[in-house]
Amino acid sequence: MRPRKACLLLLLLALAQLLAAASAEGPDEDSSNKEDAIEEEDEEEEEDDDEEEEDSLEVKEENGVLVLTDANFDNFVADKDTVLLEFYAPWCGHCKQFAPKYEKIASTLKENDPPIPVAKIDATSESALASRFGVSGYPTLKILKKGEAVDYEGSRTQEEIVAKVKEISQPDWTPPPEVTLVLTKDNFDEVVNDADIILVEFYAPWCGHCKKLAPEYEKAAKELSKRSPPIPLAKVDATAETDLAKRFDVSGYPTLKIFRKGKPFDYNGPREKYGIVDYMIEQSGPPSKEIQVLKQVQDFLKDGDDVIIIGVFNAESDPAYQQYQDAANSLREDYKFHHTFSTEIAKFLKVSPGKLVVKQPEKFQSRYEPKSNVMDIQASTEGSAIKDHVLKHSLPLVGHRKTSNDAKRYTRRPLVVVYYSVDFGFDYRAATQFWRNKVLEVAKDFPEYTFAVADEDDFATEVKDLGLSESGEDVNAAILDESGRKFAMEPDEFDSETLREFVTAFKKGKLKPVIKSQPVPKNNKGPVKVVVGKTFDSIVMDPKKDVLIEFYAPWCGHCKQLEPVYTALGKKYKNHKNLVIAKMDATANDVTNDRYKVEGFPTIYFAPSGDKKNPIKFEDGDRDLEHLSKFVEEHVTKLSRTREEL
Repeated sequence: MRPRKACLLLLLLALAQLLAAASAEGPDEDSSNKEDAIEEEDEEEEEDDDEEEEDSLEVKEENGVLVLTDANFDNFVADKDTVLLEFYAPWCGHCKQFAPKYEKIASTLKENDPPIPVAKIDATSESALASRFGVSGYPTLKILKKGEAVDYEGSRTQEEIVAKVKEISQPDWTPPPEVTLVLTKDNFDEVVNDADIILVEFYAPWCGHCKKLAPEYEKAAKELSKRSPPIPLAKVDATAETDLAKRFDVSGYPTLKIFRKGKPFDYNGPREKYGIVDYMIEQSGPPSKEIQVLKQVQDFLKDGDDVIIIGVFNAESDPAYQQYQDAANSLREDYKFHHTFSTEIAKFLKVSPGKLVVKQPEKFQSRYEPKSNVMDIQASTEGSAIKDHVLKHSLPLVGHRKTSNDAKRYTRRPLVVVYYSVDFGFDYRAATQFWRNKVLEVAKDFPEYTFAVADEDDFATEVKDLGLSESGEDVNAAILDESGRKFAMEPDEFDSETLREFVTAFKKGKLKPVIKSQPVPKNNKGPVKVVVGKTFDSIVMDPKKDVLIEFYAPWCGHCKQLEPVYTALGKKYKNHKNLVIAKMDATANDVTNDRYKVEGFPTIYFAPSGDKKNPIKFEDGDRDLEHLSKFVEEHVTKLSRTREEL
């Protein structure tokens, strides 16, 4: 038995050695072929990727003009000293007209020593580049010098463009110094206190809106520096000069303020070159115009359509006169101020010098209100007191609400509006006053409310939203309250008593508001909750939850661009039970609280739990996931996850 076992063991050992030797020789032919095929495929894919990358970086040429894109731009300009760029739109008539001239410019600069490349960028398809260079009109020309863009602001003649490009291409060329003054705590008071008028921008280096404003602001500064006398523009880095920012209540960026001999006033003008220029030129003039002839005052009273504000003084040296001028500056955008040194006008107005007179035109006067509201002005009178007097008496008991004055005059709520065919022209004045007199009968008994008549055609959309456009009545009425709600009077034959009953019912809280609203969504479980007019109070105003609400318009390009980012934000915070990410189509739904003002799209507010009357507007950063998340987490009351996430 033992010899047989030994033989068997030797046989098994030999077999094991044979298998080991076969394994050491490598894989079989099939395995080897498969691995070779995989390697070949990887190589082919790498080659395809390389070819695609090469294709995207390739710079094509059309009639001598290079075509740059988002993909090839940086690679192309990286080693170029000077490049002329045109941002155009295919549909733009001016661009089409300019194209042959631009091709000649390219040909001329190609012959320069060294040649200067001339390129064009379709700003409608290469949106990243258009945004990066702040392109807002077509065609826009920029000269790139060592990677830095220089705006071309000359005429569009071949000779002038070529000359400018050659000038900038010189090795010793340096950009001109900024015209915008840079202010710090060391020079702020000296510069600002000495200026008759100066515009100051408080900015943050990281702020997207500030970056967008910067080139327009500098262009405006250049333009205004050419005036006689010049109007200076300045800027303050509010993140570095924190004491200055705090001193002037800067809470968002950019904040612009006008200073007159050191006194600050809010800037409420445009934020592009020509708008800034026009606004500052208007602001540099006197806030009050002198009236020298009595007939001017008589004409204001007889034919005027707005409140008459006249300061009566002895002379410009009168200390009270300067107080009046300062107060007028703070309200100059909303009201027309006048002053006089005429004793004849003072006698007509039945006042002595040192008085402020606020009167209504004859058509708005009534037996229920004084014909003049007079205030004493002395050297010690505070500007705020003068301002309060004007605001208090700027409206008659029943005024004429128009689309042109609504945003400035009729902001106080509750506002009782009576709609009909309002026309104060000679032929229709009697009929207009007939209905207005009926409103006066009620208005005198409710001094806490503002009353106005409004032409039904001017406010056709508002009348329609109130459900009154098909009422069948010649005269309709509504009440707009301080929370943004609207109440419509039931169609009935209009007279003083029906209006009185309507206002009384509102005062007692017996009326139901009219709310423009899309249907309430049946399924609202997505990462972004959909809010409509009927659910605004229950979702956004829920006191137990923090809510980020975006007001958008379906046609708005910026809103469409934001949508995927906002959805990602909703997904990020979906499991935080006390935080709601929401959106609302503000064109199809009423915002039922006037603290949430929507003046453009998209508008985003954070409504904190427990403090819904003080929403925080998002306006200081780019609308990307990082900045929106930062905004949410800065203001959120408490981030708590649901059990499912935990």
